[in-house]
Amino acid sequence: MSIDRIVLAFAGTMILTSIVLGYFVTAYWLILAGFVGLNMLQSAFTGFCPLAMMLKKLGCKPGAAFD
Repeated sequence: MSIDRIVLAFAGTMILTSIVLGYFVTAYWLILAGFVGLNMLQSAFTGFCPLAMMLKKLGCKPGAAFD
């Protein structure tokens, strides 16, 4: 699996987890969804993604977005 797909899967998982925890536990968990969304937005404009950098150092194959 490429870095692009791993990053998207991780972000989606974090957002869905945050929404479920926000519904069942406390609304403060929705801050996590906001943080992930903001990180995805800034990554779209700057190309800087901490998770992609870590995965690249771990040897995952790069995709088109995070070279």
